[in-house]
Amino acid sequence: MNDDRFCAKPVNPDSPLLASTSEKSHSFLSTKMTLGEEMVLPEGKIAFVSNLNGTTLIEVSLGSLLAPLCVLSRGLFLIVFHLGKGVLPLSQGVHLQLDFLTLIMPLVLSCTLLSDILHFVIMGLALVDFAVLYFVYNNRRRPPQGSLRSTIDRFLQTRVESNLVPFVTVFRVLVNVKTAISILAVDFSVFPRRYAKTEMYGTGVMDFGVGAYVMANALVCPEARGKNIQGSKFSHVLKQFLSVWPLVLLGLVRLASVKSTGYHEHVTEYGVHWNFFFTLAIVRVAASVLLAIFPVHVSWLIALLLSGTYQVILQTTDLKKFLIHNDDRTGFLQANREGIFSVVGYIAIYLAGVQAGHYLMQSRTLVKDWIKVIRNLLLSCFGLFITLHICQTFIEPVSRRMANLSFCVWTVAQSMLFISCLSIADGLLLYSKVISNVSLVSSSWTPCTNKKSVNSSTHDKIRQNLDALCLVQSVNRNQLLYFLLANIMTGLTNVLVDTLNSSDVLAVSVLLMYMFINSLVIFILHINKITIKFW
Repeated sequence: MNDDRFCAKPVNPDSPLLASTSEKSHSFLSTKMTLGEEMVLPEGKIAFVSNLNGTTLIEVSLGSLLAPLCVLSRGLFLIVFHLGKGVLPLSQGVHLQLDFLTLIMPLVLSCTLLSDILHFVIMGLALVDFAVLYFVYNNRRRPPQGSLRSTIDRFLQTRVESNLVPFVTVFRVLVNVKTAISILAVDFSVFPRRYAKTEMYGTGVMDFGVGAYVMANALVCPEARGKNIQGSKFSHVLKQFLSVWPLVLLGLVRLASVKSTGYHEHVTEYGVHWNFFFTLAIVRVAASVLLAIFPVHVSWLIALLLSGTYQVILQTTDLKKFLIHNDDRTGFLQANREGIFSVVGYIAIYLAGVQAGHYLMQSRTLVKDWIKVIRNLLLSCFGLFITLHICQTFIEPVSRRMANLSFCVWTVAQSMLFISCLSIADGLLLYSKVISNVSLVSSSWTPCTNKKSVNSSTHDKIRQNLDALCLVQSVNRNQLLYFLLANIMTGLTNVLVDTLNSSDVLAVSVLLMYMFINSLVIFILHINKITIKFW
């Protein structure tokens, strides 16, 4: 896990900003904060998440394997349960608990108590999943007709619903869930410091989370889905400009609440007054302007030109020094320089996401066509990671703080890897559905049947009921609300709990309760078919 070839290029080891993370964490944790000490609690929390260097690219990529395995495990459980004469759907409470235990809890444990043995957890879960797949294959309801090869050939000719891409939905939901976990977990010592956001250079799990959130929004934007622009391009851009007012309002509310309560904030993330809501708003408007000028199918080229030009400016001017080697915070620009200039990189990531979404959202009905898509996704991952290695070797390491070229390439590469893994898991789940003749798993591909019968109509109705009880669909219905709820709950938890001095068991218990409350609220809204629109 410590292969130096996959680490970010180190900078001056003597720099006080890049001192050993383990030494800083150890010295900080060994210091008990009392009323008589000079360091007050907010300052202590800021120090706890500062001056970090991240982890290896491989360890970040491991997280892209765990979540798809959890999705596969959940689906296989429902298939095996039905094969064992179990009746679906179950009660509302049981479905919520099942989704929480199979999708949420493993992600919480993977970044806390199990973080040091994550590779063993993934290998163990993969073995269990493939054992269950083998069991499903041997107990398929349809009588065996030829060899495994002939079974696979028939599977490749299977038709699926053409208007849905389930693994894109799951990707967006899991990015939201992982973000919700991380923004609170980072304040506890049980959360590895190497997973937190880096100070200058490096690849932390939370660094990827920021870029992945932008990518997730881009995948399903109107341009990516091929929606026709109503009216003139100017009116379309104006509409997009007006539609981001909720993000601006949320940014202002967050700014006011943080400043008025004295809540701890890491200034070098975005600046004194800036926050991620402002970044999301500007990215959406700027990308709309660019996509109104240039066709969607060349958005990858615009992303490359934008991030490349920005990197050239960083390399050839004093902008880099201004961003990371400047303690002056006088004036709005200097006070918020990280947030303002990093917007360029996030726009590039968004445009790359639009290109990916435009490709994935094309209508396809045959499984063999989606197999080609998965192959192309894996090839794009391979090419992007090679590009990333070149960027880190000959230009500079990944820097979320500047959102440089390496960060943009890494975010897109890691997102493509995550999506690829989810698509493979969805494909395996679809194969299990086909050979077992059980399609009662929500948030995944469903094989289409040419014959309409009473039995198929009953299955369709049951699947709709399952979707109404699915936690993934619950989060998908109100994604922005879920993100906002997680931020509010994080603030309340930090007020009520001494996160810095909590034991590992208490920390994990608080995290699980926090995630369960978030899940319960969003689940209740979903089963009551309530969608909270901010515009």
